[in-house]
Amino acid sequence: MSVPATVAERIRGEPLSAFLATAVDDRPHVAPVWYLFDEEAESVWFFTDGRKLENVEANPRVALAIEEQGADGWVVLLRGTATVVTDGERRDEVADRLFVQYLGDPDADTFRTAGGEPTGELVRVDVGSVTFREQ
Repeated sequence: MSVPATVAERIRGEPLSAFLATAVDDRPHVAPVWYLFDEEAESVWFFTDGRKLENVEANPRVALAIEEQGADGWVVLLRGTATVVTDGERRDEVADRLFVQYLGDPDADTFRTAGGEPTGELVRVDVGSVTFREQ
């Protein structure tokens, strides 16, 4: 799967929320997440816990919807397969990049434990399909 350049340009490095859709036992669940788009790997990274994490572990097929509203608005739907990543170095790298993207500070402690670890589990979604629509 190749993410079109027009899509990558819109979702790369932007502090937009992605709405993560998961489903287990025919029960859908949608929740917002902060995300990091890795253009080289064509994957999306985010931290999560609770119901979202439980659902990803039970059924790794997920979708992410990202949109920008307004006169020049657009919406992107990414479908793919999620994997929980436990590599400590990768967790730190993604956390630093996410915190810069959303908070402007790689050392933001809002979403870190007292020991400095990012909260939640790191999840990577390998993009399998992309739908893009301008509004």
